[in-house]
Amino acid sequence: MIIEAVDLFYLSMPEITNEVDGSQDALLVRVSGSGLTGWGECEASPLTSIANFICPKSHGAAHPVSYSVLGQELNSPQDIVRISNEVREKSLTILQTPHTFSGIEIALWDLLGKYLEEPVYKMLGFDKTFSKTPYASQLFGSTPDETYKKAKSSLKTGYRAVKFGWGKFGIDLTEDQKHIEAAREGLGKDCKLMVDVGSVWKDDLNEASSRLDMLEKADVQWLEEPFYTDSFSAYKGLSQSTKVPLAGGEGCHNPLMAKNMIDFCGLGFIQIDSGIIGGIGSAKEVADYAVSRDVQFVNHTFTSHLAFVSSILPYCGYEDFIFCEYPVQLKPLAWDITIEHIQLNDEGKIDIPEKTGLGIEVDVEGIKPYLSMVKIELDGKEFYQTPSL
Repeated sequence: MIIEAVDLFYLSMPEITNEVDGSQDALLVRVSGSGLTGWGECEASPLTSIANFICPKSHGAAHPVSYSVLGQELNSPQDIVRISNEVREKSLTILQTPHTFSGIEIALWDLLGKYLEEPVYKMLGFDKTFSKTPYASQLFGSTPDETYKKAKSSLKTGYRAVKFGWGKFGIDLTEDQKHIEAAREGLGKDCKLMVDVGSVWKDDLNEASSRLDMLEKADVQWLEEPFYTDSFSAYKGLSQSTKVPLAGGEGCHNPLMAKNMIDFCGLGFIQIDSGIIGGIGSAKEVADYAVSRDVQFVNHTFTSHLAFVSSILPYCGYEDFIFCEYPVQLKPLAWDITIEHIQLNDEGKIDIPEKTGLGIEVDVEGIKPYLSMVKIELDGKEFYQTPSL
């Protein structure tokens, strides 16, 4: 099979707010070959990635991503590895490349699975899949009372684990204490509580350390992203002074970055986004490495269920990796991207689809109201125009 076309679609809510909510826009990727279609999603700035895909080359290591994808043969997982390596080599100095190619790589797995009539998890080498425990991933409330109500609602819905993140947490110690106490009170003592601070402390070990007592008393499962992804020494220092496991890695845009975090940051959990790190294959490489280092692998995702499925496939065959991020505050755009949605089963867990490819289909009619029309020209030459859905 030959990769005949790669089409990019910029989707957006009518209004983009300052919320740290990745479900407000999306870049969908459609790849075509042999009469079949595969879909993927980038975790990226859509317009920036479109430019990355079609831009004129600047030099030998700054080609457009399209240069290494269009016209390539795709007959086995090894072809995806080969294409991935070529993209990295030929577009190495364009920093957007991992984000852009992640969505394409995911679509390639979907296309190949349909071509070979196999689910992606089997092509990754897993004989079977294991249910995962979803944690209801959401933003802190604007007030402690709102955080409490969110916690109660998640518990009532059936979640056994809940994560609160971002918002104004990490700025005022007294308010942080109130939010943590409200979250724990709302969840009760048995529900797992995770806290994500979105790198708010940058590399300030003292700011992070001042919250450790409250986190330990609340029996927090993990503290996520206390620092920037590359603040290795801060991570390591914090890990040595707390009983609360640290989690991080969503900012890793290649497997080596993630492996370095595992080796040098003292993490208990490595969190990888297939839409950032280079796709499903790169995420699977990190999951395999996490096994060898006795670190828990967890997906990162905060957009559609297409991205959600893509993020859990790399570790779905590992029984000991038990948690998965499950965003519960998606904007309508993200929900409307797919026809199917992954729901909690009777045990409060989620199961991996058994269909060929990714096992989930894009709702072409559902996304049309969100489609942004883009046209890119340079010196009178058209480089890109939104293709037909």
